[in-house]
Formats: sequence, structure tokens, C-alpha cells
Amino acid sequence: MPATTVLRPRSRTLIVAATVPLALAALLADDVRVRRQLDAARKDPLTGLPGRDALTHRTERLARTHREQLHVLVADADGLKTVNDSLGHAVGDALIAAIGHRIGAWAAARGGFAARLGGDEFGAALLLPPTATLRETAALREQLEQPVDHNGHILCPAVSIGTARAVDLPDAAGASRLLRGADMAMYRVKTGEQPHGYLATRHDAYTPTVHGRRPGRPGTHLPVG
Repeated sequence: MPATTVLRPRSRTLIVAATVPLALAALLADDVRVRRQLDAARKDPLTGLPGRDALTHRTERLARTHREQLHVLVADADGLKTVNDSLGHAVGDALIAAIGHRIGAWAAARGGFAARLGGDEFGAALLLPPTATLRETAALREQLEQPVDHNGHILCPAVSIGTARAVDLPDAAGASRLLRGADMAMYRVKTGEQPHGYLATRHDAYTPTVHGRRPGRPGTHLPVG
């Protein structure tokens, strides 16, 4: 009698087991892709830098973990309106892009984080020994003020920088106070009230805002409606 061959249905267990990791890998890859797209969308298209919210988040975290070395800087490009009015917005954009790339590279080289706050203002948060504050901010200003060559136009930017050190402010001062202090310090330098290298004081960090803005910003003179 011939031998009987028993045909068994092929088990689907191995197929399912192999499919699950592949599906999970696909989901993870898709998640990474979406996150990268979201990160790119949050960055300023002109400079490639993140915005104020990202800087605030990083500053808040550093204020909790490395307060004794935390420095927050605000830099403002002086005379941008004159450049826009005389040479055009394309030239002004080139100047903003150059300054953004420079402050981004400067901060990254020191393990820090830079952002474009809006218009011609930039911010940075990084860890420095207090003894290095003046030397490093002077180096940053020198770097930002290097000439920019755009299609034959040689631009010589002037930059005002304000610095707030967490160690100089009350322990309760968080990211918003540090940024306000650096912004106020920058404004005092910009107007000539204080020299370059000026460091924010407690008074600067706790200066009341006017309509949600630093005194001296456009719109702060408007009456309350």
C-alpha cells in the first residue's frame, strides 16, 4: 500500500511574527519623518533657526539644571530699516540671514542654542563660566559685525547685545525673566544708555511691560483703549 502523504496547512504564526516588526518599523520611520517635518516647519525659513518658544523651553530647562552658568543673550541688528529702505528688502534679508547663521554657529560651537526672536532680533542660551562672560560676548559681537558681501553690496552690520546671567537674578527668575532682562539690557546698549558688555540687573529683568512689550518697542507709547 503506498505511503500516505499528509498535507498540513502552513502555519501563519511565523508570517504574523515577521509582519509585526516590519509594521512597527514602518510606524517608527513614519513618526521620525513627521517629527522632522514639524521641526522644519517650526524653523525660520530665512535663517534656519528655531523661534522664541524653542528658546524659552531650552532656557527653562537650563535654569533648573545649570543655573550657575546659564547665560541668555539678545542681539539686535541696528539700522536694518535703513538697509531695507535704501537697498531693498532682499539685501536686508541677506543681512538677517548672515547674522542668523553666525549667531547659530557661535552658540552651537559652545554647546548652546540660538533662535530668531523676530525681525532683526536673535536670542541665545548657553552655559559659560561667569568669568568668561565679557570675553565671549565681545567675541560674538566682533563675529556678528564682520562685513557681509551680497551681490556686490558690502554691508557692515552694527549689533547691540544684551546679556542676562541667571546667577545675577533671583532664584525664582525663569526663562521669561531672563529673556526680558537680556532684552532690556540690549535696549540700554542700543540707545547708548549703557556700554557694550552691559549685564542685566534684577531691575531689568523685572521691568514692567507696556501692552505686553518692553518699554521702547513700537506700540508701547499707545494709550490704553
